[in-house]
Amino acid sequence: MKTNRTKLKSAFAILFILFCGVEANAQLLKKLGKRAEKAAERAVERRVEKETTEKTDQVLDSILEPGKKGKQPTGKNGQSIPNKEDGERPSTSTDPGKIEKAPDQPEQSIAVYRKFDFVPGDKPLFLDDFKNDFIGDFPSKWNTNGGGELVNINDSPSKWLKILPGFGTEYIPDVEELPEEFTMEFDVITEGLDSKTSSQSYLQIMVGDTKTFEKPKNYGFVEYPFCQFIDAGIIVENNINGKREIRNDIRADIRKIVASEHHISLAVNKQRFRIWINEQKLVDVPRLLPANTKMQGIKIHLRGIDINKEAIYLSNFKIAEGGIDLRRKLISEGRISTNGILFESGSTNLQAQSMGIIRQIYQVLAQESSLNLKIVGHTDSDGNEDTNLKLSKLRADAVKNALVSIYNVSANRLTTDGKGESEPVGDNTTTDGKSQNRRVEFIKQ
Repeated sequence: MKTNRTKLKSAFAILFILFCGVEANAQLLKKLGKRAEKAAERAVERRVEKETTEKTDQVLDSILEPGKKGKQPTGKNGQSIPNKEDGERPSTSTDPGKIEKAPDQPEQSIAVYRKFDFVPGDKPLFLDDFKNDFIGDFPSKWNTNGGGELVNINDSPSKWLKILPGFGTEYIPDVEELPEEFTMEFDVITEGLDSKTSSQSYLQIMVGDTKTFEKPKNYGFVEYPFCQFIDAGIIVENNINGKREIRNDIRADIRKIVASEHHISLAVNKQRFRIWINEQKLVDVPRLLPANTKMQGIKIHLRGIDINKEAIYLSNFKIAEGGIDLRRKLISEGRISTNGILFESGSTNLQAQSMGIIRQIYQVLAQESSLNLKIVGHTDSDGNEDTNLKLSKLRADAVKNALVSIYNVSANRLTTDGKGESEPVGDNTTTDGKSQNRRVEFIKQ
């Protein structure tokens, strides 16, 4: 009898455990169901974000490298890495004698740059990709009152100057003399930017009447932000004879742009001061700089960056005299030559920054309906002479193709030719000379 009672107690205990287990399992399944639902939502969000990113990458690839498929090498935080040398990108071809020909019709997405109106100067004053400097050193063509060093970033063939923030730390390129009209271009890679990046983190680009570390009496500058949690705005400021006349905060949400590798273009035309980031013009102030005052130097200043987790890298600098309106010159003189139309190295693929000049050529053709043009390509002396001759002709064809495909210019109004390396205007043994020789001419017919 005692044994039966013991067995009965044991049975009740087992039933109780099973009941509690079912109840617990039901609660657990309920919780798991909610978690599964949230996980599914997150999975969908991740998939949409991934597909959006892939589509964006495809669009950018089609802009910068028409016809090319596949992913580009990336740097820190997944940014694309530039492959540039002397203003051109290396070809993807493994055959040094092979020319990478652009497709007959550019990808439609290059129309993003259809309104890009930056025109680079055509007389190089300062070129620096740090090719002749050593990693770990401060570059020889620059001056600073703070610090900085050259670094490699993943597989990038370029060297990058890591600049440091500081209240008075400035970086000054060794430009002998600034003309009244000049342009400046460079690339920027950022690292570690996130929702905690300070709203006071800015990169300043100043043009002033001194090229020392002393504060100029006359200057104009633009500061653009790296902050990610708010649209911090772009700051524009000047001083005329020691007195501030302009201080403004321009609203332009560039958070996604600055979080990735981006290209800065600056144009000074006497008093006028303009800045583009990638294809977007963000600042255009007609009288930022003082009249009748010679500007002497350019200064770059970084502030507000947390050096323990964030970094800013600069490379591929080009400062050139010019950046003037080519339209009037072409109409009045009947001929212009520019080295502002850039191609991938050993290739006929146009770089997107070239679209400003091509747009101006289109505007001339649209205004002068009876005008016909001959487009002539030139190269430097690097590589095989016959290959360069063929390359120069194909590059002229690529410019014609852009005018026809993007701006609907009649192909009958355009002829092309190539001179290869046969008509140099600069010294092919120097970086500056080679840059001058890589050019495109437009000649009235």
